[in-house]
Amino acid sequence: MEYNIGKSIEILEQTPKTLRSFLENLSDDWVFCNEGVNTWSAYDIVGHLIHGEKTDWIPRLHIILSNSDEKVFKPFDRFAQFEDSKGKSLSNLLDEFEVLRQHNLNTLKDLNVSNAQLQYKGIHPELGEVTLSQLLATWVTHDLGHIAQISRVMAKQYKTQVGPWINYISILN
Repeated sequence: MEYNIGKSIEILEQTPKTLRSFLENLSDDWVFCNEGVNTWSAYDIVGHLIHGEKTDWIPRLHIILSNSDEKVFKPFDRFAQFEDSKGKSLSNLLDEFEVLRQHNLNTLKDLNVSNAQLQYKGIHPELGEVTLSQLLATWVTHDLGHIAQISRVMAKQYKTQVGPWINYISILN
């Protein structure tokens, strides 16, 4: 599929609803489970997505679209959620994510980015030159990847309980 802002927004609008539907009202055993040391729980992932809404997608879009000669992105702290989420409930995080995402999507829609602007470039501190379309496509795939990660982390909690069906459950292998 070729990159398309409208199709991207379809997914980006669904992520907060998907996470709320999937995670809200679950016990802590599901919300805080992970895959072992130095891995993330659903709670951690929602916090990570919030940090991205604040510091990644739209701020980098603005850098790319700016008239500035300096188009270098600030490095993204992939672990900021561990400090930022302290003291917040999952419900608080889901609410915050929903508000931030809606604001960011309104910003994206209001910018009415042209096809020509999708080819504008910024400089990622590790990856080098990237286009706006690559940034926006990554936003979508980042969401989908973390939704899949949450599913995997939760599924693996029953890995030893499924018995002989383990060979048929690809998410467990």
